[in-house]
Amino acid sequence: MHMADALISPIVGGTMFSATAGIATYSVKKLQNELDDKKIPLMGVMGAFVFAAQMINFSIPGTGSSGHIGGGLLLAILLGPYAGFLTMASVLLIQALFFADGGLLAFGANVFNLGFYTCFIAYPLIYKGIMKKGYSSKKIFSASIIASIIGLQMGAFSVVVETLFSGKTELPFANFAILMQPIHLAIGIVEGLVTAAVVSFVWKARPEIIEKSSLRQPLGNVSIKRFFIIIITSVIIIGGILSSFASSNPDGLEWAMIKTSGTSELKTTESIHGKLSEIQNKLAFLPDYSFKASKDIDKEENEENEEVVTGINAQTSVSGILGGIMTLVLAALTGLVITFFRRRKRKAKPI
Repeated sequence: MHMADALISPIVGGTMFSATAGIATYSVKKLQNELDDKKIPLMGVMGAFVFAAQMINFSIPGTGSSGHIGGGLLLAILLGPYAGFLTMASVLLIQALFFADGGLLAFGANVFNLGFYTCFIAYPLIYKGIMKKGYSSKKIFSASIIASIIGLQMGAFSVVVETLFSGKTELPFANFAILMQPIHLAIGIVEGLVTAAVVSFVWKARPEIIEKSSLRQPLGNVSIKRFFIIIITSVIIIGGILSSFASSNPDGLEWAMIKTSGTSELKTTESIHGKLSEIQNKLAFLPDYSFKASKDIDKEENEENEEVVTGINAQTSVSGILGGIMTLVLAALTGLVITFFRRRKRKAKPI
């Protein structure tokens, strides 16, 4: 559900960026009271996990479409809504800048659609509401499914509204919505299952992580070393190996666009779109999770190669592992900067 710049007007893009920046600023302020040293590496490793997991597109039977998890709900459950939102922003920023996945103008909208609804609505109002009387495998399963579906439905509908206000007549509101909502319902169910599986594992291995995140308390003396190693190993396996076997079908957003307008790439005459595209092309050294040189290969030759190659794709593997590392560093750095200014602020206070 990563929007390209062509889907959004400069006014809508600027508005959504301002809204996202406001939420991020609020999250930083709230985290100054609850972020401890142990949550910082947790932000990094969970950001890397979500980056890798988003590379796994799964086919949706009978549609010719595919989907991938968003990860916002999972981040909120394990990190809390504020750290979860900032970690999601880190994931999407790395994707947009260095992998050309999601537009720069649409960055604010993408963070809002994938992070705000899951971290600040689906998690506190739905997930925590179901779990308020205690954790159990059954409750984790039902809460994850329901919250994931609601969060993704709201995000998908936001995409439709944002294209409407952007004046994209190629995507009529009613037709686009009729296609976007059902396909993301299916994706939401799968995301719910994945979220439930990960949360159940953490609950059995380190329940304190979930409990303290839910209460917005520091992790304190809770050991996360074993959990950290397990997640890092998962990132390597998912990003370095499993990502090569992801579905090549268009994702839910692209599928809905093709069904509505006949294409997944809308044309635009706005000069700002062209300028941002140039910047992104220069920064993205692994566009679409592939080596830049491979983009010069003839399209027919690429198709022939895809038919022959059925094993691990080196380009995708490098992208998955390198992207995970970059996200880990950025998310952890975000936490470090927050704690640095918090400590500096405390030292500046008169005794």
